Order: sequence, then structure tokens, then C-alpha cells
Amino acid sequence: MKHLLKLLDLSGEEIIDLLNLADQLKYERRHGIAHPHLAGKTLGMIFQKSSTRTRVSFETGMIQLGGYPLFLSSRDLQIGRGEPVQDTARVLSRYLDGIMIRTFAQKEVEDLASYGSIPIINGLTDFCHPCQVLADLMTVREYKGSLSGLKMCYIGDGNNMANSLIVGGLKVGMKVSVACPQAYQPDQQVLDFANANGGFTMTDDPCAAAENADVIFTDVWASMGQEGEAEKRRIAFTGYQVNDEVLGAAHADCMVQHCLPAHRGEEITEKVFEAHADEIFEEAENRLHAQKAVMVRVMG
Repeated sequence: MKHLLKLLDLSGEEIIDLLNLADQLKYERRHGIAHPHLAGKTLGMIFQKSSTRTRVSFETGMIQLGGYPLFLSSRDLQIGRGEPVQDTARVLSRYLDGIMIRTFAQKEVEDLASYGSIPIINGLTDFCHPCQVLADLMTVREYKGSLSGLKMCYIGDGNNMANSLIVGGLKVGMKVSVACPQAYQPDQQVLDFANANGGFTMTDDPCAAAENADVIFTDVWASMGQEGEAEKRRIAFTGYQVNDEVLGAAHADCMVQHCLPAHRGEEITEKVFEAHADEIFEEAENRLHAQKAVMVRVMG
């Protein structure tokens, strides 16, 4: 495994290997066992989209692994002033041991990997969010004991989270159901993969999607960069809220997960969020451990 560009590139076995390593690193961290796997190495972190969890978890994780994180905002780089990504990739490859990038276009991540000579980690694009979904799968497995055979339900916008959850869930043997409005479905590349692999259903009925679910995921209705569409989306997503009615269709011990930040009263009710807050914030913590596993595998 040289890069983490998208979960479509990984096998189910590679995903499980990352989860196993993340579990081990989490155990060691909680028991005060040092793991300086990346001592002396530097990770460049390019942020063209701002973040709370991504920046803090990658920066902290790199330090815990014995390395050095270098924060690079688009305002500080020539890439933000028109330098071709292939030139940036070739220059940074001579300075750094790896790059994490959080940006808009998936092509930018793929180009960094194509033109550079060091590992590239996708911290988020408009197409996918692989690091978040590794943390999600890690959390579900912690609570449920295994992943294979479980039913995952996603309700809301067919965005980067939906794309990565569908791919990640199916690759580890889960059944996946998605409820999205007709105009906001997941990427066609992801739907082609899902329909070819079985175990996947898509509907415009949230309660039907949630039937017998073991875990329900949701995300904000307007993601970063879509603020101008917020009102239009609020109307389109009416009825796509994770609430008591939706949970009533799921298994009694169904988990709820949210990648955060959450807009209580929109995609999820305050009551449901707080009832599942322990699971949601464990999921947030697991970003740290899952990303450390990724860094060790690609940079170690």
C-alpha cells in the first residue's frame, strides 16, 4: 500500500489490516506504550479546505508516531497561486516523507500521487473521505465485535461520506442501504461498484433504508463549499432526518454515527444525537488511531 487516495483502490483485506493496526495503536496509546514508527520523518499537510478534526488528528498522530507534521495552507503555497500540481508534487517529494491533502478535486490528489515520489494520503475531497470511513468502520467493529454481515444505513446527501461508506462497507462484507433524494445521489462510479458487488440497496425512503439496520450514518445537508445552496438543500432534504421514527425501523441496539460537525435539528435530532453521543465521539477519537495506522502503512 503506497498511497491512500480512495477506498476503491484498497481490498477488503487491506482495510481490515488498517483497522487491526489502528486497534493496536489505540491500545498502546491508552496504556502509555510509545510507538515511534515514523521517527525522523516529516508529513506535509496541505489544507485547501479548513478542518478541526483532520488537522488536529493528523498533527497529533504524527507527533505520537515520532515524526514532524508541517501545516501548509493554500495561502502559503504557490499551488494556491497557480503553480501546477505536478510541479508542487515534484518539489515537495524532495523535502518531505509524505503528504496529506484536504482539498476539493479528487484529480488533485491523484495527480500528486502520479507526479510525486512519496506517499499521498487523501484527507478529504469532494469525491471521498477515506480516513473518516476507516474511523467509522473501526468504531462499528469496536461496538459490534465484527463487520461482516452487519447492515449499514446512510441517510442524507449522496456526498463524499456516502461514497466512501458505500465502498468501505461493501468491501468489508457489510450490507449497505442508502436513502437520498433523487437529485442528490452518490457518484455514478460508486453506484456502479455497489451494484456490481451485491448487498446494496438505494431508496428515497429513509425508514425503508433503516429497516433492520445495525448502524445508521448521516452527514450535514450542505457540505463545505455548498453554503450558497443551504436553503435549497434544506427543502430538498426535508424528511431525511435521523430521528425516533427512523430509529424505530432499525434494530433496537442500532448505533448512530456522524462524522461531525452536526447540525442538530436538521439531519439529526438533538435527542438522537445525545442518546448516541458516546458512539459519535468515540468515532471522532478514532480518526486519530485510524490515520496513524494509515501513516504507518504508507510511510513506515
